[in-house]
Amino acid sequence: MAASEQGTFLSRGMLRGSACGPTAPWRRPRRERLLLLLVALAALTPIYVVSTQDVSRLCLTRSLLAGDLTIGSCAGDTVDRARYEGRIYLDKAPGMSLVAVPSVLLTSLPAPARWAATRDFRIWLIRVLTGGIAFILLALAVGRVSEGLSPGRGGLALVTVARATLTGAMAATTFGHVTAAALGFGAFLFACRGRYALAGLLAGLAMLVEYQTAIIVAVVAVYVALKGWRQILAYAAGIVPGGLLLAAYDQAAFGSPFHLSYRYVANKFAREQASGFFGISLPHWSSAYAVMLSDRGLLVASPVTVAALVGLFLLARRHLREALVCAAIVSGFLLLEFGYFLPYGGTSPGPRFLIPALPFLALGLGPAYARFPRTTLLLAGVSLIGSITLQLTWSWSGNLRYRDTVWGELWKTFVDGHRRLHLELASNVLTWAGLSMAQAAFFVLACAVLALALAARGSREPVARSSPLPVNPDPLVVRARAVE
Repeated sequence: MAASEQGTFLSRGMLRGSACGPTAPWRRPRRERLLLLLVALAALTPIYVVSTQDVSRLCLTRSLLAGDLTIGSCAGDTVDRARYEGRIYLDKAPGMSLVAVPSVLLTSLPAPARWAATRDFRIWLIRVLTGGIAFILLALAVGRVSEGLSPGRGGLALVTVARATLTGAMAATTFGHVTAAALGFGAFLFACRGRYALAGLLAGLAMLVEYQTAIIVAVVAVYVALKGWRQILAYAAGIVPGGLLLAAYDQAAFGSPFHLSYRYVANKFAREQASGFFGISLPHWSSAYAVMLSDRGLLVASPVTVAALVGLFLLARRHLREALVCAAIVSGFLLLEFGYFLPYGGTSPGPRFLIPALPFLALGLGPAYARFPRTTLLLAGVSLIGSITLQLTWSWSGNLRYRDTVWGELWKTFVDGHRRLHLELASNVLTWAGLSMAQAAFFVLACAVLALALAARGSREPVARSSPLPVNPDPLVVRARAVE
């Protein structure tokens, strides 16, 4: 290759400088399949009490299969409902109901009156085949990108985002947050790799699942627009299918393609939901405290997110644009939570609206593990225990308040001998095999701890490194080297 041609090649390749683009490796972490199996066993075996989310979303699925959009005759007086012209509809985005169509057909799901409220196998299977599959794909993507960014640390990032954050606690549910997270994060990865139409397609589908992912759609659009007008046109074209599906649903249900279901909420939160922008106003202290520092706040139950944030700053040294995209998305979801009148969204293990932003924050885990391995691993271990405690105890009573935070409740359980948490334990598919609730809970914890230990061991093994990730160089330096 001639020197001038070599210089052109270097400048085109190295100047990309994308954290997840064609020049950056997409690597498989060590023991990836085993780690995915362990986090799946830890996250997907619990069987939560049937919730209003299950009722309303799956009733829409049954109605769709019958050629209808109303849920009144199926859902009864469920809390999650919208009313328009005397008919009852789902008050959420319809995406999860569409995703559930194959599994509802597979299980021949009957009306809610025939469900087992505490542990219904059909509902559990539908949850696993919808949010559970999205959870596995999300963990896989975070692990592989992190392995590419910080060789040897992808397994740790995979386990950490899957079991040391709220992501795992919401995996085996029909809530749309994990599915929206997988779609939104996938959109960003495709945008990084220059697949703009596919990025737009996933972004549009993410918004069909959760309206809040419009934050991701907008931030990724800015990122793509900086690459050129052709790229943003391809991205916009990709959004069209998801946008048309949502518009068609809104037109059929609410008489206009621009009328979202939140506009017609018909429950005890209708007044609050109508204030501000669908219940979102300027950030206020009480919501910020609940999200970050309350009994199950983000920093209380999952302090490893602090290390991930520091890791994003480290990532910005090599890949500024991508780090800024991640930071903007995380900031956008935090502002949404701080301004929403109900930051936990009712019954949940924590500030669940943040979940679509967590994989973007998790891109900082690889650099954090590389720079501060012991501190980050310690925070991950603490977060794993806190997150699994929330996962196993949030659904039974619906509004459990953890005394002196989740850690105070654990202290009262294991030191003072209180049985409150034991009584709140979620059921598990293993209880059908004869295990007690406590034994099944120990199995969940053991799988998660083993996954983290194996990932940590893998991070200490020698890594066969390829060429280092490109760093945006000075074009003049590139040309000078090409001449040489």
